[in-house]
Amino acid sequence: MIPNSSPASQGIFGFEQDFAGSLRCIPMCVRMKLDLTGIKLSLRQWSQFLPDERRELLERACVTPDEQSRYHAHLLSLIAQRCDAPPKPLPANEDHLWRDSAAIPDCVLQQAASDDVSPPTREAWGSLTSLQRFALVKLARSRHENENFVPALREFGLLMTESA
Repeated sequence: MIPNSSPASQGIFGFEQDFAGSLRCIPMCVRMKLDLTGIKLSLRQWSQFLPDERRELLERACVTPDEQSRYHAHLLSLIAQRCDAPPKPLPANEDHLWRDSAAIPDCVLQQAASDDVSPPTREAWGSLTSLQRFALVKLARSRHENENFVPALREFGLLMTESA
């Protein structure tokens, strides 16, 4: 499945505005592009890029294989120019659970249970954009960002009634 490339998918979610709106942190849509291009970028490396370079990484297309290849090359060039640490590839066992619109990943189901909220239905999961599914998987797996899991569910219209 090709990630959604609509203008909304290139932006910053409401739940990440306070930390990613200034591009001080890596927005979800850039993190998805990093996954697609196989590069692990640290927050330290991200902060070494100029503000215009961060904005370009946010807005640059990364949908087709050719765009992904160009994004990858551009990012490697930026890292070589600006960073004091070399680029790192993502671990080979990195999966893309967010690409499957038919099956809700276990990590999302477990995080919903942990937060005592109803998980998305299969139909609702399938109606999400690739970027929305990516965000939920990342938030469910993150040790320090999963406080944004419930706000993301709410923003995506998935928060049913909370359990008592």
